[in-house]
Amino acid sequence: MEGKLVIFSAPSGAGKTTIVKHLLAEHPDKISFSISASTRQPRTGEIDGKDYYFISKEEFLHRVAKKEFIEFEEVYSGTFYGTLRAEVDRIWATGKHVIFDIDVEGGLHLKRKFEDRALAVFVQPPSLDVLTQRLRGRGTDSEEKLRERVVKAEKELGYAERFDVILHNDDLEKACTEAERLLLDFLSKT
Repeated sequence: MEGKLVIFSAPSGAGKTTIVKHLLAEHPDKISFSISASTRQPRTGEIDGKDYYFISKEEFLHRVAKKEFIEFEEVYSGTFYGTLRAEVDRIWATGKHVIFDIDVEGGLHLKRKFEDRALAVFVQPPSLDVLTQRLRGRGTDSEEKLRERVVKAEKELGYAERFDVILHNDDLEKACTEAERLLLDFLSKT
């Protein structure tokens, strides 16, 4: 079976991961999470094969050369992320649709590739200031990495209009409810 793809993209800190986790908890019979591959080091508590497939840069580039990725990006200097074709096929083989929590450019690549079979949702934070506060509150990045994320976020906010839907995340509960409505409406269309 080839199913559909539901893509949630946003700058880091906008809330896309929280929204995707909510949808997965509410609809495990309909959707399954696409685990991205990454060359970055795991953060505390992250598990290889659950949060990401953590692979070396050499292995990643080898797989790119073998055309094993549906999409990939060098998201930060020297750090690659991508979606393995085998990951999407694995989920479709279970009869479920694929849900993504993915960077903005990766989300747009998937939408272009899968067109009407994909719903691309941009999660819009209340403001760049709020986004910066959220990132700082995580306590996972150095000041240099934080600045890099904020500069990238500023650029990514300009891509919002290219998505099928802009989901405003001023209130997480409302955003989750709206995301659920979007998901179910899209999956019910033939």
